[in-house]
Amino acid sequence: MIEFNYETDFNLKDESLLKDWIRTVASDQDFELGEINYIFCDDAYLHKLNVEFLDHDTLTDIISFDNSLGKLLNGDIFISVERVKDNAADFNVSFQDELHRVMIHGVLHYMGYKDKTGDEKKMMRNQEDLALCKLNN
Repeated sequence: MIEFNYETDFNLKDESLLKDWIRTVASDQDFELGEINYIFCDDAYLHKLNVEFLDHDTLTDIISFDNSLGKLLNGDIFISVERVKDNAADFNVSFQDELHRVMIHGVLHYMGYKDKTGDEKKMMRNQEDLALCKLNN
């Protein structure tokens, strides 16, 4: 089950389409969705979590807490709408495209994809792009 929660003045445009998309991305890699909660918030909200739980005193666009068990994906994905907006401008992409990339990024972490090294970042970006193609078709 996927739940969308809003801690800021923001709402997704088509929740059911996005739920189907996320479910498809997981299923295509032989994963099953358990409970995934998306929490959309502002920079201050996410910064507080970043300091409190990760000891990082920086702004970020996403923090995911993974509670997956094997192939059953579970967790909480916090997304700063402000940061996504700024990053979209910096990367010269639409807000929606950047938001969707960040949303699937958290799920891909649950599937075991990492992004610490150059090779891991390349693999993560490739998986994000493949997932985005499924949404845009």
